[in-house]
Amino acid sequence: MNVLVLNCGSSTVKFQLIATDLDAIAKNEDRRLARGAIERVGGEAIITLKPESREQQRLAEPLPDMRAAVDFFIRWATSERAGITGIDSIADIHAVGHRVVHGGERFTHSILITDEVLRGIEDCIELAPLHNPANIKGIQAARDLFGPALPQVAVFDTAFHQTLPERAYLYAIPYQYYRRYKVRRYGFHGTSHRYVAYRYRQIRNLTREQTNIITLHLGNGCSAAAIRAGDSIDTSMGMTPLEGLVMGTRSGDIDPAIIDHLVIKEGLMAHQIESLLNTQSGLIGISGLTNDMRELLEEAHENNDRRARLAIDIFCYRARKYIGAYLAAMGGADAIVFTGGIGENSPEVRGLICGGLQYMGLELDPERNTKCTGGCEGLISTDGSRLAAYTIPTDEELLIARDTVRSVRGAPQRY
Repeated sequence: MNVLVLNCGSSTVKFQLIATDLDAIAKNEDRRLARGAIERVGGEAIITLKPESREQQRLAEPLPDMRAAVDFFIRWATSERAGITGIDSIADIHAVGHRVVHGGERFTHSILITDEVLRGIEDCIELAPLHNPANIKGIQAARDLFGPALPQVAVFDTAFHQTLPERAYLYAIPYQYYRRYKVRRYGFHGTSHRYVAYRYRQIRNLTREQTNIITLHLGNGCSAAAIRAGDSIDTSMGMTPLEGLVMGTRSGDIDPAIIDHLVIKEGLMAHQIESLLNTQSGLIGISGLTNDMRELLEEAHENNDRRARLAIDIFCYRARKYIGAYLAAMGGADAIVFTGGIGENSPEVRGLICGGLQYMGLELDPERNTKCTGGCEGLISTDGSRLAAYTIPTDEELLIARDTVRSVRGAPQRY
């Protein structure tokens, strides 16, 4: 089955075309036929395209909306210039899998998209006003282009965290607000946390029930998850992706009273405060330079920039605090797993995060840690470390494709 995976944002859309089926999933023989990304949808779009085993292509073309963007990728993927084996026409795409950010409490697993499911995703817009509308546009664009008969599947960022107990997902505010408005912790990056937990147990030859780890997804967005017996029992992001770890442009945890203080002192409106916390805080807010960890590390080393170093230190300190909290909540864990752009590619950040955890039995192997970048998967702690550390590249698109096949074939979801 050839599955088109769509990840649609407000002005961007990422694609992958993956050939897989139930047998390929069992044997880990899925094939990535092509991938692409379109940025600045709504104007002169910047397009990146990469067929399997061929050179990457970059071009620009005016694309007024999401439908035009999806249509462009389909036309390219089925053209001779793409040269994708087995993809000669639109009929060679057999299903579409969508990343959907928020499924609320209703959607606990990936699901075939029906009109009723689409209404349920629309009902979650108030919980994810920046994300779900774009996801819905992607679903509608695919319906328009492929027709209603082609199966489409929604894979939710929040689904993996629906196993959180009440003590972890409820906030200590009047209970009536949970009952009325579903104000609670939902968590995000669930597909990434779920994937690296799956890969960890494959590497270690463990069962799901033997999987007791803390996963750190560190990129421009960052989150941690405590996974006990294969289930997410706590996670750092909350009702929105703003809570938790320090991120590229998001503040993470703050004292809520700061908001009212800034309203009074700066005369800001509520929406301005929300924008400040989501887009002007985190690494870029502290450093005043950039939200790119690579650039901050360069500034800290080459120019001894104090605020760049401060941003790095706060980032790593917050992650280390969450590891300690989750070890306490879980009653101990077997491993810490790093993933995401920073987690996979920055030995220095991994070293700073793990540096204060020797008393918990974590001993990084400097050589393994330094060598593990650019897609490396493996152990980065010493063989004798009681608490192991791994780097595992995430692959959310592969998991979306696999969930799409399982949903279409009526096979059980593997969470």
